Amino acid sequence: MLWKVYCALSPTACGVTLFLCWICQITVTDEPDVLYQKVEVLVKGHDRAVLDSYEFFTTMAAKELGINISKVEEPKKKIERLTLLKSVHIHKKHRVQYEMRTHYRNFEFLRLTGSTARVFLEYLQRNLPEGVAMEVTKTEIEKVPEHILEPLWNSIPEKEQSSQ
Repeated sequence: MLWKVYCALSPTACGVTLFLCWICQITVTDEPDVLYQKVEVLVKGHDRAVLDSYEFFTTMAAKELGINISKVEEPKKKIERLTLLKSVHIHKKHRVQYEMRTHYRNFEFLRLTGSTARVFLEYLQRNLPEGVAMEVTKTEIEKVPEHILEPLWNSIPEKEQSSQ
């Protein structure tokens, strides 16, 4: 277990400088980190300009952190229409129509470790604009189990092999 001490000088509005210190605990474990083959992030929103800005932010953050971006695509927008009567009880011919447009952005990041993915996704989520939803899909790389690695013919008893 390691301890790390952070210290900083912080000037205040009245001209007094404060000396701030805080201690963080760093734990080191022997267990290996999780590996992800790809991490897909789907971002949904109603304003295309906001998604354009967030796409620029996401790609810039990934490039600064050295994360491989496989693709950034813009799937077709979904338009949902709702038609209602203007008056509740009469005038069936008089209607009003509402329309909700949902725009999408799909990001695909390749070959991430678990700690990198966790920190990067938290950073993206904290900077998510108002009215935008995020959906994350992770594809994990796992070790092949021992019972699958062993060839099938090694598990066949000798009697069955001699009869064939």
